[in-house]
Amino acid sequence: MRVVRSVEEVRAQVRAWRKAGQRVALVPTMGNLHAGHISLLQLARQRGDRVVVSIFVNPLQFGPEEDYARYPRTLDDDIRMLEEAQCDLLFAPGVDELYAEGGSQRTLVSVRGLSEILCGVVRPGHFDGVATVVAKLFGVVGPDVAVFGEKDFQQFRVVQLMTRDLAIPVEVVGAPTVRADDGLALSSRNRYLSAEDRSRAPAIYRSLQEGAARLRAGERDFSAIEQAGAALLAAAGMKVDYYAVRDADDLALPSSATREFVLLAAARLGSARLIDNLRVPVG
Repeated sequence: MRVVRSVEEVRAQVRAWRKAGQRVALVPTMGNLHAGHISLLQLARQRGDRVVVSIFVNPLQFGPEEDYARYPRTLDDDIRMLEEAQCDLLFAPGVDELYAEGGSQRTLVSVRGLSEILCGVVRPGHFDGVATVVAKLFGVVGPDVAVFGEKDFQQFRVVQLMTRDLAIPVEVVGAPTVRADDGLALSSRNRYLSAEDRSRAPAIYRSLQEGAARLRAGERDFSAIEQAGAALLAAAGMKVDYYAVRDADDLALPSSATREFVLLAAARLGSARLIDNLRVPVG
C-alpha cells in the first residue's frame, strides 16, 4: 500500500491505473478505523480494480461546539488495518493540502432541503461541510465508484443527491451498517462511551427494531411510532435529538407513494452522539 499526502501524488497514481484500464474505487473516511470501515473497503474491492482510502478529519463539518480537536486520530493503527485489508493507496492529506486557506473555504457545496432536516437541524452547516469535502475528494481522485456506510444514512443521501445534481461521473454505493453483537452500530465515537453508557447504547437499535415491527404490522400512525421510539431512548438515559419515520428515498415525510420507510434516530449518551437507522420496505 502506498501512503501519499499530496493531491498530485494521488492524481499521478490514478492516471497510471487508468492507463492500464483499471477501475478505481474510493472510500472516504475520517480515520480511527474499525470493522465497519473495512467492510466498505471490501465492497469497494468488489466494485473496482484499485481501492483508494482517504483519511481526513474535515474541519468544515464540525460545529464550533463539536469535537474536531479531540476527534480520535490513529493514523499508525489505521495504516496497519488498511495494509491487512489490501488497500492500494491511502490518501492522508493535511488541512492545508485540501484547504489552501487553512480551513477556510470560500466555495461551499450545499444540498438544499435535505441538509436542513434531522441532523441538519442540530448540526447546522454540517452537511455543507460533508458535501464540500466529498466533492473535492471526487475532484482529486476522480474515482469510478465511491462507497459510503449507510449508518450515516442522511449523509449517504446528501452525497448521492449532490453527485447527481452536479453531474459528477461517480457511482455512489451504500454499504450496510456493521453492528456489534448487541446491535450497536460500529462508530468511531463509540469510544467516548463509558462502560455504563456502553451497556445502555444498544437501546437505540432496539427502538428502531420496535418501530420497524409496528410498520411491518401495518401501523401508519407515524407520530405515535416516533413518540414511542423517543420514549424508549429517553428511558435508557439518552437525550433525544430526534426519532423519525421518513421516506427512504428522499427523507421526506412518508406518503401514499412511499415504497420504503426508514426509521432514523439520533441521541446523546454521555459525551457521545449516537445515530442509527433501519430501512423497512412497504409490505
